[in-house]
Amino acid sequence: MATVSGEKSDTLTSSGLQEHYGHGDAENGPVILPTGFKYKKYGVLPHYASPPFQLGLVAVVCFLCPGMFNALNGLGGGGQLDPKTSDNSNTAVYSTFSVVGFFAGTIANRLGLRLTLSFGGFGYFIYVASYLCYNHTANEGFVIFAGALLGVCAGLLWTAQGAIMMSYPSEGSKGRYISWFWMVFNLGAVIGSLIPLGENIHSKAGKVNDGTYIGFMVLTFLGAVLAWTLVDAQKVIRKDGSHVIVMKHPSWKSEFLGLYETFLTDPWVVLLFPMFFASNWFYPYQFNAVNAARFNIRTRALNNILYWTSQIIGAYAFGYALDLKQVRRSMRAKGLWVALLTITMAIWGGGYAWQKTYTRAQTSAKDFVTMDWTDSGYVGPMFLYMFYGFYDAAWQTSVYWLMGALTNNGRKLANFAGFYKGIQSAGNAVASRTDALKAPFMNEFASNWALLLGSLLIAAP
Repeated sequence: MATVSGEKSDTLTSSGLQEHYGHGDAENGPVILPTGFKYKKYGVLPHYASPPFQLGLVAVVCFLCPGMFNALNGLGGGGQLDPKTSDNSNTAVYSTFSVVGFFAGTIANRLGLRLTLSFGGFGYFIYVASYLCYNHTANEGFVIFAGALLGVCAGLLWTAQGAIMMSYPSEGSKGRYISWFWMVFNLGAVIGSLIPLGENIHSKAGKVNDGTYIGFMVLTFLGAVLAWTLVDAQKVIRKDGSHVIVMKHPSWKSEFLGLYETFLTDPWVVLLFPMFFASNWFYPYQFNAVNAARFNIRTRALNNILYWTSQIIGAYAFGYALDLKQVRRSMRAKGLWVALLTITMAIWGGGYAWQKTYTRAQTSAKDFVTMDWTDSGYVGPMFLYMFYGFYDAAWQTSVYWLMGALTNNGRKLANFAGFYKGIQSAGNAVASRTDALKAPFMNEFASNWALLLGSLLIAAP
């Protein structure tokens, strides 16, 4: 793998930002909190204006907004029979996301974190509403517009989320809080997937009913509103008495300069770019060419639950293994490369065997019969789809870990995160457009397997 650092990493942030800390008086005596309901404890719960409580609110917002987005898209085609409209909309999502995300820090500085998070959540509500409208009007233009708007909103939401998640915890508890956040966030997709399963459990149709979209709309709207319950950052007090000082997002000028300097001082990161590009490339294939194309709606909903549950397991397993202190970081990096290569060959090898059993032309035929969970041949592809979810989490976790292993400089790590989100979104936009153009399923599969293997080979040095 690319050369990794053996020292302890300092202030890494997921949103590309520098972190600052306040100072408490815990060493001088008991911490005295201000009066008011925000600082009153209720049983075992921390006080309202504490990092755990505020981060819990942010996690629930992401549970209700991006979590429902993942649940809806995991159905394949946004729950529709033909995934073309969903592909075009997601092309718009990730195209605008890849651009707006770069400037979102500056926008968050102007609006404030609470408004930024709420406005970002509102975009998910509009996105789901566009599919409900499409069920009755077939207005593809509205769905695509909603996708472009969501790309803007998602960039803002994830910037605000990153600023809060990385600023509020103390240094000693940061890893634990991040782990909790991602568990809750992915659980949103699992719980969200129960809505279409419950609404369509007796249906063997090709698309979801209105109730599914209405359920998602209610939850995403609640997420956008819940963001307004956050307290101002300067009112958040940690248990040691220290105050939170939210990190300032860099301006667009400093971002450009920082990116340029990173290329000069850390050219090794370029070797990870193909892994960044591949990290979301397989979503359109898995959701549309596998789940939407081959299964009826209730089975797609079940597959969706299993996919996101496997994500939680994969993230936990790889995250725990990569945190083993008994093994040197360089050895962990080499072991990681071998592990990724092994599961890439095993899981996608199984995917190749499955993909050989059907084509796009066959599934597009009017007399094609989709698979139900009661069919005798369902167990094999069910486990394949679960392994696809496990693989996704393993890949994402590994890429984040590798970025942190390349350097201990917080500013450089911030730029790495920026590279990752931009290149990742661009890859998804291209893959979504390819699927919208009705490329043969085997071609899409081959591009996935080749890109994943090729990116591992490029990252090997």
